[in-house]
Amino acid sequence: MDDRRKRILYRAKLRGMKETDLILGGFAEEFLADMGPEELDQFETLLDEPDANIMDWLFDRTAVPAEYDTPIMARLKAYRLMPPV
Repeated sequence: MDDRRKRILYRAKLRGMKETDLILGGFAEEFLADMGPEELDQFETLLDEPDANIMDWLFDRTAVPAEYDTPIMARLKAYRLMPPV
């Protein structure tokens, strides 16, 4: 795994809010290796947002702002709905 992906994985797994750690960290562990440069950019930009905002968007409590309404957000929402293995 390259340095950028390692950094993103670390940021996704250690957010500070347990629920966000589990969702973003699990998503990163599963899909990060196959992400292209544009998806990495989208995910990294999302990680700059506060956990509360991300959780509100993932659980449809508030509308996702246009700049975050990306394919990565759609994949995260779908991932959140997947039953645990």
